[in-house]
Amino acid sequence: MTRADDFAGSGALPRSAEHARLAESRAANAPWRAWGPYLSGRQWGTVREDYSASGDAWTYLPFEQAHARAYRWGEDGLGGICDRYGFLNFSIALWNGRDPILKERLFGLTNGEGNHGEDVKEYWWPLDGTPTHSWMRWLYRYPQAEYPYARLRDENARRGLGDREFELADTGVLDENRFFDVVVTYAKAAPDDVCIVIEATNHGPEPAALDLLPQLWFRNTWTWGRDDRKPALRRLDPKMVGAGDVEAVEALHGFLGRYVLVAEGFSQVLICDNETNTVALFGTPNNATTLTKDGINNRVVHGDSSAVRLDGSGTKAAFWYDYDAVAPGDTVAVRLRLSRSEPEGDMFDASYAAVLEDRRDEADEFYQSVLPDRLSEEERFIARRAFAGLLWGKQLYRFNVRQWLKGDPDEPTPPPERWTGRNAAWQHLALADVISMPDEWEYPWFASWDLAFHCVALAHVDPEFAKEQLVLLGREWAMHPDGQLPAYEWAFGDVNPPVHAWAAWQVYVIDGSRDREFLIRVCTKLLMNFSWWVNRKDADGSNLFEGGFLGMDNIGFFDRSAPPPPGYRLEQSDATSWMAFFCLALLRISAELAHLVPAWDDITTKFLEHFLSIAQAVQRFGSQNASLWDDEDGFFYDVLVRPDGSYQPLRVRSLVGLLPLLAVAAPPQHVLDELPDFAARLAWLTKRRPELLGGLLRRSGPDDRHLLLSLVDQGRMARILSRMFDEGEFFSPFGIRSLSAAYRDGYTTAVDGASMTIDYEPGESHSGLFGGNSNWRGPIWMPVNVLLADALRMDGHYLGDEVRVDVPTGSGTSMTLVEAANEIDRRLIALFRRDPSGHRPSDGHRIEASDSPLWNSHVTFSEYFHGDTGEGLGASHQTGWTALIAHVLSRP
Repeated sequence: MTRADDFAGSGALPRSAEHARLAESRAANAPWRAWGPYLSGRQWGTVREDYSASGDAWTYLPFEQAHARAYRWGEDGLGGICDRYGFLNFSIALWNGRDPILKERLFGLTNGEGNHGEDVKEYWWPLDGTPTHSWMRWLYRYPQAEYPYARLRDENARRGLGDREFELADTGVLDENRFFDVVVTYAKAAPDDVCIVIEATNHGPEPAALDLLPQLWFRNTWTWGRDDRKPALRRLDPKMVGAGDVEAVEALHGFLGRYVLVAEGFSQVLICDNETNTVALFGTPNNATTLTKDGINNRVVHGDSSAVRLDGSGTKAAFWYDYDAVAPGDTVAVRLRLSRSEPEGDMFDASYAAVLEDRRDEADEFYQSVLPDRLSEEERFIARRAFAGLLWGKQLYRFNVRQWLKGDPDEPTPPPERWTGRNAAWQHLALADVISMPDEWEYPWFASWDLAFHCVALAHVDPEFAKEQLVLLGREWAMHPDGQLPAYEWAFGDVNPPVHAWAAWQVYVIDGSRDREFLIRVCTKLLMNFSWWVNRKDADGSNLFEGGFLGMDNIGFFDRSAPPPPGYRLEQSDATSWMAFFCLALLRISAELAHLVPAWDDITTKFLEHFLSIAQAVQRFGSQNASLWDDEDGFFYDVLVRPDGSYQPLRVRSLVGLLPLLAVAAPPQHVLDELPDFAARLAWLTKRRPELLGGLLRRSGPDDRHLLLSLVDQGRMARILSRMFDEGEFFSPFGIRSLSAAYRDGYTTAVDGASMTIDYEPGESHSGLFGGNSNWRGPIWMPVNVLLADALRMDGHYLGDEVRVDVPTGSGTSMTLVEAANEIDRRLIALFRRDPSGHRPSDGHRIEASDSPLWNSHVTFSEYFHGDTGEGLGASHQTGWTALIAHVLSRP
């Protein structure tokens, strides 16, 4: 829990033109938020597009079908934008004269095709962005050689879990810089007037051909039998489009109204329909419509002029710019404008250029005011790129589970197995919202605990959106009626750590500690979520929790999301710690709200007592006298309790044993003066139930009115920290590892008679557990590191300078707890900062570490980082929670 004065003086947001727009845009449907980068990076292979009996989403709608098959729930594209309802979409398509299909979307390997899970095989970078999306820039690197789809699949299939992933750069197609850098820039002249510039630069040594096709299309809403209204795109007569050499397409929609996309320079307009080509994909005798979704592809790539219209109407259109030979070093540029205005006069006159210049300058002004002056230029660059990735990760998420299970009126009825399969118990969930995604390709769906961390970083640039996101997961169309928050679309019923109350408090403080209405909206729903945890995950009322998966995929010996054998119980150190952490966050929120409504005093008391009960269970004994604390090792472990009451600690030193440190809070001193119920109950407990006060670490200050609540007493904390800061165990040059490096040679033990082994794996996982690309057996994960550093600061602010710890352990360098927390932050920042040799550790051995500024000038924010070298691993664009580095850099 962060102290309110950690951000003291943040107050009102700094003044800038972008802040003025934000002030006008508090609501999710505000005009300046109407258009944004809400177009998904990948819609194919998602659960919501899967209507199979088996639930194999990757197979049901694979990449090979995406260019010719209409999606049901969303759209995808390259560097695209759409309206906040996802009806009208814009993005770019490219062709190098060699590829078998237009490059309209990012390619990657499915979970079963990658040797470390799903893996995107492209290079792109969000370059910049502002929270109202008044200014956005995005870069895509397009090979000039034929894209090696088959080779990427075949080579990764050949490689095993011990091998590195085979990437696009490894194929040689990018050698000698034989690629185009395609930069898309968006600048809003008004909420419904978007200036668009597309620039493609040939970095190769020879002239190269490029077909550039800005595309505009409507999401297919008319095929499914729920809305017969069909929108239309039509080419406008050039004589009606004003001055200059321009073409224009008019977009008419029953809800959106009318928009016009105007394109400058000579181009040919190609029109088709956003409908499935069932003949090509499934061998049917006929298509439902004359022209299909792949019509533009068939015209450009295969020369089929019958696949498109040049006039008339349709639901998908493109402006075709054909460059036979772009010279080395040259840039071709296309300017477009999407607006409601009639295309009169010169829409690309000096005022157009002025809009781009003004929005760029206003973005600079905005970040100048957001980022602290103390940051170096390199640190400012890191933070701004992190914010850019976070803002580009906002995507429209549509999914109505009940409709998905039932199927659509004009479509075949889905197989009956679906009613007992994935997400069948979540029929209330019906989302159609812009949500911050973990990664635009590998995780193009929200994950509840990821989203909480996103919101903390987002609060520095767009606190209203951050608050709306946290409120959203508690709304009736998201939260389960029993109080569970949806985890992620592959299994909404999985369990993610309860970090939302912590995130809500962080967002509240970053926003100036003024929006108590937001705290009420969040907290009232989180009370239901807390009850769900207590009722479902503390089966015997011991105050030791199970939890299960808890987001840390393969951190244990076995799959913790699977139920243990009958009669067995896994009492989890991390689940119990998360619940104590949850208690303290709700205690802090309710204490704040008691200023506004005295009745919240009772709620504050409830969480005091519940926390103390958990602390007692952890510090003494659990069910069957099974203690999570191992005094011999000086560490917390999960405990497996058998049906006969015997138990076995699972002695693996991992993050699950560090997480008890998170549950610490120093309630504000005024609670004993201003919260009479809280004060009276604490006095009663002190007198009548002193055994419960094991979680009350210390009272200090005048009249002992300064409190510190902690799951870990000072003696145990010292022993845990000696391991956490041991470079032979958890402490790496770049943060805290997820598993002790003491297990480099493996660790084997018998678990209820079965021999089980776990190894320190600092990089990609060597285990197929969970089947994906995540690994919690050694790498560094940004969100948990940030939480650990914040907890140490809380301890340090309370305990003062007299409590010190060796950092690293045994080094003789003594630090206060606040200094130790700052050292964790410093090492996290070092992931992205160039070392004396000019190398950025997070680039590792990938092509981003090249000596060429074309590569090394771009910072990448990965899912997690190698426990020894800091190389970025897993999802390569998970700016989502890794954008917490911007939070680390931005806070005072």
